[in-house]
Amino acid sequence: MKEEVREETTTAAAAAKEDEAKLNEWLAVTGSRSGNWWYSLFHNATAMVGAGVLGLPYAMAELGWGAGVTILVLSWIITLFTLWQMVEMHEAIPGRRFDRYHELGQYAFGERLGLWIVVPQQLMAQVGTDIVYMVTGGRSLQKFYSSICPSCKPLRATYFIMIFGAIQFLLSHIPSFNDIAGISTLAAIMSLSYSTMAWVASVERGVQPEVSYMPKGTTPTGKAFGFMAALGDVAFAYAAHCVVLEIQATIKSTPERPSKKPMWKGAVLAYIVVALCYFPVSIVGYYVFGNSVQDNILFSLEKPRWLIVAANLFVFFHVVGSYQVYAVPVFDTLESFLVKSMKFKPSGPLRYTTRYAYVALTMLVGVTFPFFGGLLSFVGGFAFAPTTYFIPCIIWLIIYKPKRFSLSWTVNWICIILGVVLTVLAPIGALRLIIVQVRTYKLFS
Repeated sequence: MKEEVREETTTAAAAAKEDEAKLNEWLAVTGSRSGNWWYSLFHNATAMVGAGVLGLPYAMAELGWGAGVTILVLSWIITLFTLWQMVEMHEAIPGRRFDRYHELGQYAFGERLGLWIVVPQQLMAQVGTDIVYMVTGGRSLQKFYSSICPSCKPLRATYFIMIFGAIQFLLSHIPSFNDIAGISTLAAIMSLSYSTMAWVASVERGVQPEVSYMPKGTTPTGKAFGFMAALGDVAFAYAAHCVVLEIQATIKSTPERPSKKPMWKGAVLAYIVVALCYFPVSIVGYYVFGNSVQDNILFSLEKPRWLIVAANLFVFFHVVGSYQVYAVPVFDTLESFLVKSMKFKPSGPLRYTTRYAYVALTMLVGVTFPFFGGLLSFVGGFAFAPTTYFIPCIIWLIIYKPKRFSLSWTVNWICIILGVVLTVLAPIGALRLIIVQVRTYKLFS
C-alpha cells in the first residue's frame, strides 16, 4: 500500500514537473535560452539608457554641481554593485535558476512574503516605465512633427501617444524575450546616438547668456521639493534591475559555463555605454543651459534643426524597443498567473488578449497624465529605488549571511540606508511637481 502511494506521489510530481517545463517553454521569459553576452549588452543598455537620460540635466539643475555630480557617480557605482549581486544570485543555489525577480524574493523571504515584497515593486517599476515611455515616445514624435513641418497645424500630444500605442499593439505579438533581440539592439544604438546628439548639440549651442547655476526653486520649500524630485530622476536613470534576472534567464547555463559569465560581460559593457551617455549629457546640458533647462533636454534645443529632428526620431525608435524590454516580463507575469492561478489553458487568444489589455492600459494612463518630469521622478523614487538600490542587498544578506561588520555586510547596509532614504524622499518631490503641472493641464490635451 505504501509503495503504491509512493509511486502515485512520484508520478504526480513527475507530471507536475513536465507541466511546469511545458509552461516555461510557452512563457515569454523562458521560452528561449539562446541568448549570449551580446543579448545581455543590448537588453541591459536598452533597459537603462532611456527617457531617464533626457531628464538628467534638469535633475542637475535641481541638485547643483556638487550634489549633482556626486549623486550621479555614486548611483553609477551602487547600481553596478547591486547589478553584480543580482547576476550572482541568479544561480545562488547549485542546479537551480531564479529566472524571475519574484522567484529570488520567494527563496529569500518565503513563498508568500516574497511575492508580496517583490511583485508589487517590480510591476510598479515595469508598468511605470512603460507609461513614461508612452509619454516620451508620443512627445518625441510630436516634436519631430513640429520640427519638420513648422507651418503645419499643431496636433495634440494625445494623437502621437496613440500612434506609439498602436505600434506596441503590433509588437506585442512577439512571443518571447529573445525574439525582441533585434529590436533591442536597434534601440540600444538609438540611445547612444541621441544621447551623443544631445550633448553635441548643447556644445554647438554654447553657454546661454545670463546662465545661472542656482537651484531652480525660488523658495526654501521649492528648493527642497525640487531636490527630492531630482533624486527620483537619477533613480529612474539607473534602473534595469527589475528585468535583469529575466534577461539572464534567456542565456543558456551549464556547470562548465554558468550564465553569470556572459551575463556579467554584457552588463559591464552596458554600464560603459551608460557612462558614455549619462555623464556628458548631464554635465554639458547643465553647463550650457543652467537652471533654465527643460525636463527633457531635447526640448531646450532648437538648433541645429536637422540634429534635433534626428535626435527626437531616434528617441522615438529607442523607446519603442525599451517599452518591449519592460513589457515582456510583465506579459510573462500576467500569463503565468492566468495559467497557474486562474487555470486558463496556454493559448494564442489568452496571450494576445492579455497583452492588448496591458498596452491599452498604459496608453490610457499615458494620454491622461502626460507629465514627463513628474512621472519620471515618482516612478524612479517609489518603484525603482527599492528594486535597484536595496532589495538586492537585503536578499544578499539573507542568502549569503556575511559576517557582521565585514566589508560585504557594511557596504550592503550603506546601500540599504541610502536606498530607503531615496525611496522616501523622491516620491514626495515628484508628487508636488505633478500637482503643480496639473494646475495648468487640460485633460487629453
